[in-house]
Amino acid sequence: MASVFYIAFHYPPVLGSSGVHRTLAFTRHLAASGWQVRVLVPSLTAYDNWSEAQHDLVPGKVQVIRAFARDVSRHFSWRGKYFMSMAIPDNWQSWIPSGVIAGLVSILKNRPDYIVSTYPIASAHMIAYVLHRLTGVPWIADLRDPMAQENYPSDPRRRRCFQWLEEKIVSHCRFAMVTAPGAKDLYLERFPDTDPDFWQVLPNGFDEEIFSGVRSAPVEREEGSPFIVLHSGVIYPYERDPTQFFQALAELKRDPASGISRLHFRLRASGHEDQFRAQVEKLDIADLVSFEPPVPYAEALSEMLSVDGLMLLQADNCNYQIPAKAYEYIRSGKPVLALTPDEGDTGKLMATTGIADICPLDNKDRIKVALLAFLAKLTQGELARLTEEEVQGYSRQHQAARFQALLDAALAS
Repeated sequence: MASVFYIAFHYPPVLGSSGVHRTLAFTRHLAASGWQVRVLVPSLTAYDNWSEAQHDLVPGKVQVIRAFARDVSRHFSWRGKYFMSMAIPDNWQSWIPSGVIAGLVSILKNRPDYIVSTYPIASAHMIAYVLHRLTGVPWIADLRDPMAQENYPSDPRRRRCFQWLEEKIVSHCRFAMVTAPGAKDLYLERFPDTDPDFWQVLPNGFDEEIFSGVRSAPVEREEGSPFIVLHSGVIYPYERDPTQFFQALAELKRDPASGISRLHFRLRASGHEDQFRAQVEKLDIADLVSFEPPVPYAEALSEMLSVDGLMLLQADNCNYQIPAKAYEYIRSGKPVLALTPDEGDTGKLMATTGIADICPLDNKDRIKVALLAFLAKLTQGELARLTEEEVQGYSRQHQAARFQALLDAALAS
């Protein structure tokens, strides 16, 4: 029986991260295909937000191993302050020694064919690197998005650690995975001596197994009620800054003829609510924008299927990234307002589907035009549709099968 030892910070029952569902789909597919799958995760106290109901998402054939971990900002700080050396490569540094010990015990008992670690919590890659050096088990890194970027992480010590980890990945991994073509291009430029096949592009995708079990209420609207447009997930102030969007709404509201009051934007689990709510109230658009708390994943998918439209935010500093929600939006079959550059990977993806109105996130005037066009589309009911075959090509199940094929090919070689 082939076996894999996964190291993943984001795994059920944690809430609020798309990485949960990528790793869940890959491990579930491998377990269903006869692989022995063990997943090393942190203790529940390391998470800010988790739900008991999320435990049910983990397949019975997957063994979950929890190792001690704490968030330095919550557990080891004094009046909100702590030594930065305690948070390199990230706030969950405490997971590294306990993860190495728990991982080593597991590997010595049941030696796997591969160690797989997944970002964005860099400590997972650190644990994998140490276990790989101690045991010689081949290592595969799921980077998803690039680690070290211009001005990210903002702390130079963290950035140097990220750069060091990237070098170890290139030197020691069998191959590395990213989620967008732009990320592969970036790494080929950064490491020109690597074989292009070392960098494998496996997009995030949506989870058809969960989607197919979700119930959605039909859209029912009383006469004169607004169209509900949903943004589901975190809105990062730097990567998804909604300032120009808010200002566009405010200017359109001052023109009653615009009809913008026929749109209501629901921001679900956006994070940073205090900051955004202050902006919304100052611009007097609280009647057009509401903030809602996080919900379990299946409920979030159900909401996507039950609204009139969906909104995607992605700034040009993320042109080589595609958020997982883009694929979930494609699966929903709803029209999408994509505020993202059309030259970025997200813009290119949404353009191929034909279901999105696309304009840059940082251009207020173009956003105003896009908002009115989107309103007209919803009003007239002229909505583009993809075929079922086209939609399923974006599923995580499709990507998980590709991942298994990569593992099988590496085993055979």
